[in-house]
Amino acid sequence: MRPLTEESRVMFEKIAKYIRENLQLLVDRPDGTYCFRLHNDRVYYVSEMILKLAANISGEKLVSLGTCFGKFTKTHKFRLHVTALDYLAPYAKYKVWIKPGVEQSFFYGNHVLKSSLGRITENTSQYQGVVVYSMADIPLGFGVAAKSTQDCRKVDPMAILVFHQADIGEYVRHEETLT
Repeated sequence: MRPLTEESRVMFEKIAKYIRENLQLLVDRPDGTYCFRLHNDRVYYVSEMILKLAANISGEKLVSLGTCFGKFTKTHKFRLHVTALDYLAPYAKYKVWIKPGVEQSFFYGNHVLKSSLGRITENTSQYQGVVVYSMADIPLGFGVAAKSTQDCRKVDPMAILVFHQADIGEYVRHEETLT
């Protein structure tokens, strides 16, 4: 487990797509200081207090520490995992709410169509990272806005508005690969 070096720029750019200037609030929290650590191409979000305790465990015996925020691919791109959703959702700048009937479709990995849209944050630009919520304000996943807020009003009902990135249904879909 080591601190991020050149990878930190790539990771922070990806996280900033979703929470913008609230990125600092992720590190300096009221309940202590948190940091990001890299282990086996995965980035973990961990409290500094727990990090000090884990220093006694050798790197090859350490499986996981804290919350996995994402992983680096072989091409050195950063992919956010759905486990980061609980930490990104409170600080999300741009949000999309979907109708209750379409939540299951989103859980199966499908994109959000205009007919599925409940509401969207004003001034969302195209290709902006968004957090997808249910109409009951429960975070369901995240994606990338395919259209800006202004363009959403003009498109037909079957047009894609949010490209799917990750959702809480991944736990169930990938369950058989974990066992």
